[in-house]
Amino acid sequence: MAKRIDGKAFAQGVRERVGEAVSTLQRDHGLTPGLAVVLVGEDPASQVYVRNKGKQTVEAGMKSFEHKLPDTTSETELLALVEQLNADPDVHGILVQLPLPDQIDSHAVINAINPDKDVDGFHLINVGRLSTGASGLVPCTPLGCLMLLKDELGDLSGKNAVVVGRSNIVGKPMAALLLAESCTVTIAHSRTQDLADVCREADILVAAVGRPQMIPGDWVKPGATVIDVGINRVEGDEGKTRLVGDVDYASAEAVAGAITPVPGGVGPMTIACLLRNTVQAACAANGIAFDLD
Repeated sequence: MAKRIDGKAFAQGVRERVGEAVSTLQRDHGLTPGLAVVLVGEDPASQVYVRNKGKQTVEAGMKSFEHKLPDTTSETELLALVEQLNADPDVHGILVQLPLPDQIDSHAVINAINPDKDVDGFHLINVGRLSTGASGLVPCTPLGCLMLLKDELGDLSGKNAVVVGRSNIVGKPMAALLLAESCTVTIAHSRTQDLADVCREADILVAAVGRPQMIPGDWVKPGATVIDVGINRVEGDEGKTRLVGDVDYASAEAVAGAITPVPGGVGPMTIACLLRNTVQAACAANGIAFDLD
């Protein structure tokens, strides 16, 4: 049976280190990192996520700025708010919660954020920094995955890594991070021929496709480390919904060497890395060298 990678416990450790870093910055530099989160509309899942971000930001000792706008907000109005936050010295990180209403171009909004405050790591400049190996803010979910992998495996150099999914949010940046760790990286997707055989070659298998239990255990190489990014709601017993990943956990657990569960695996790492990125941005903005590891 595979080792269960406890993302919840690991994320707690990250948040504790962030809190310690914030205390040190306050004591030694009079600096309190600040995170601004913008929510447009009434999407229930986004509301829960934003509420959790705000709660954990405050618990880490940071300033939390929440801006909740109606779903009738225009792109011009949202861009004006982003510009205001860009100019605010108390705001070191800016996150605009996706998805946005149809009348707003999310790409225009993301790229209006000062890249040095783009704690989601989605700005084209940060994408370029990651792709070329330059220092910058890295998307939170892939960063969390990498941290779990390095904690489990140590040196990743030479590992054969397969990322199933090519989104700008997870798949592509995940591949770039693994390449930077000297892995041999394959990005697989819906049009990959013989996808099962490609997955079976992976020492590290990252599933990020958004399809419930798409990857069964017989696609997993014996002893592989499996990182399941998927969070899918499916109908369970008595009409109740339950969360499952992109990997069929029960069958994969019997084959893999280590695997993240859903829930309790990658999910908790996303907000923890968001807080980490905010501290990193605050330090960079003030010329402070600080190692969060």
